[in-house]
Amino acid sequence: METLFAPSAPTRAAPARADVLARTAPLYDRVRRVVPPADWAFLAEDAEAILRLKRERNAVILAHNYQTPEIFHCVADIVGDSLALAREATRVDADVIVLAGVYFMAETAKILNPGKTVLIPDAGAGCSLADSITAQDVRLMRQAYPGLPVIAYVNTSAAVKAEVDVCCTSGNAARVVKSFGVPKVIMLPDQYLAKNVAAETGVEIISWAGQCEVHELFTAADVRELRAANPGVTVLVHPECPPEVVAEADFAGSTAAMADYVGTKRPSRVVLLTECSMSDNIAVQYPDLDFVRPCNLCPHMKKITLANIRKALEENQHEVVVAPDVAERARGSVERMLVL
Repeated sequence: METLFAPSAPTRAAPARADVLARTAPLYDRVRRVVPPADWAFLAEDAEAILRLKRERNAVILAHNYQTPEIFHCVADIVGDSLALAREATRVDADVIVLAGVYFMAETAKILNPGKTVLIPDAGAGCSLADSITAQDVRLMRQAYPGLPVIAYVNTSAAVKAEVDVCCTSGNAARVVKSFGVPKVIMLPDQYLAKNVAAETGVEIISWAGQCEVHELFTAADVRELRAANPGVTVLVHPECPPEVVAEADFAGSTAAMADYVGTKRPSRVVLLTECSMSDNIAVQYPDLDFVRPCNLCPHMKKITLANIRKALEENQHEVVVAPDVAERARGSVERMLVL
């Protein structure tokens, strides 16, 4: 198994002064189990500045579950999976939204909040799934399979969302598929999510040959090796993993569903086969549980740091713009998802 751990890289040339460390001590208390003190010394000044800038600019930070703990637990106002962030983006009372995640998430926030300023700290924070398909690809799929409903995973560009009937996330994909009440649908672009949802629903799904570069790396052999090395471990996987990995797991679900599982079932020893920071963020909440930590790093999520969140707020950096005609059509697809 390829095992990668999210680095806790210093973001400033010198550690914070003692007075900054003293003022940010309550923030550090939230993450001290997963962020070493030596690393916090290089993070504290940015964290303090971000809290001040949020007040000054009437800004909120939306952070995905794959963000590092110092972002997720110390500066974010709203956290969750793609569905939660999409839903909460419509409820924020702020002038500025900073999306600590990848670009399609920032586009979705802008689509749902056309009158607000939406910033992404690094415009290069992309997604292998979103990059795997274009609006033209969707139009060609419609031509090849006329009359079939077309569902786009939320991990797609605004241009792709504008071409489909409805969006879905890993948390509500099965519900969206079943809502059409037909025996066959098109679901794009994650082929593994499509296969897993087809097995769950019994609906035939025409899929696209896309996959998540994080989750496609896990194998069924990895799960068996983990069980052999950690007797009694509970294995949770994301449905973007290949079907044979899902078949070996104790539970498969979205990042929010995995977090809920840990909180309600409270397995004494658990492994989450997903992006690296997910386990760190849940471990902060459940210090009494033993988290086995093999994971795969998302290089795009890790482009977001406290330093560039601060710079985005200071300089209004990387504002997300979606063409009005595209945004209007994409908004319908996303809003239909939220209704479901």
